[in-house]
Order: sequence, then structure tokens, then C-alpha cells
Amino acid sequence: MKLPQRLEYALRKLYNAFHNGTLNPEYCTKCAVGNICNNLDFWTHLTDVHGSVKLNYVGMVNQNFGKRFFGYTPLELLQIEAKFLKGCGYILPLDGNNKKPQNPKDKTVLFNGLTEVIAFLCELDNIENVMNYSKLFEIENNKPKYLIDSVL
Repeated sequence: MKLPQRLEYALRKLYNAFHNGTLNPEYCTKCAVGNICNNLDFWTHLTDVHGSVKLNYVGMVNQNFGKRFFGYTPLELLQIEAKFLKGCGYILPLDGNNKKPQNPKDKTVLFNGLTEVIAFLCELDNIENVMNYSKLFEIENNKPKYLIDSVL
């Protein structure tokens, strides 16, 4: 399946960060959006509160002018980050008092966050979730409906 360029780029960045141990929800350059944005922190200036999907003045100006960063609008970047944080188990917005995971760098915590992000990224590009492997378990006449080579 041919993926949109921004989605493929984001997936590669997130995949590498996950497997290289450089994904961390508590650092703006190492979280989901930080990794998508080449480990830069400029995106944090689009909102006043980490984990919020409410654009501030700078975010609104960039959004209204149609600015895109690594293929995503300012609002989409904030939504991606919120999905990641919620998927990791954070209660948003982050304020130091809200619930957070005991070990934010735990691979299961990070995987859960990435699962939410990837589903959202696919939704943004109107394609089926690339992590949906349910087709592998569909049967027809008591036989697999799809061969593994045709799905992957």
C-alpha cells in the first residue's frame, strides 16, 4: 500500500524513536510530535499548555495562514500530541498534578501511546489504520480469507 508522504515520514520517525529508546512523552523534543518535527521544540509555542489542543495566538496565526510543519497543521500537531499523551495514560492537560504513568518510558506505555497516534494519523489521511491486523484472522469456509503475504 502506498502511504501519503507525511504519514510515511511520521511512521518512520516514530518507529525509529520507539526502537532507539528516544521516545519520551515528558520531553517536547522526544515525544511523538517532537520526533515527527525532527526533535525540535518550536511546536510547543503553538499552545500555552502542554497537552492542550487549544491554539494560542501564535498557533492561530500559523493555522489561519495555512502553515504546515512536516505536513501537519498546528492544530493537527497538538491533536497528535494529545492522542499520544492520553494513550500513554496521562490526564490532560499536563499540570504536574494530573495522573501520569508511573514509568513513562516503559515500552508498553509508549506502544499504547503510539497506537493512538498511528490510528489518528491514518484517520487524518483517510486510510485504514496500518496497525489493524484483524484481517489476518478473518476466515471464509473455515480457511484464512487473506494470505499473510497479501496483507503485509
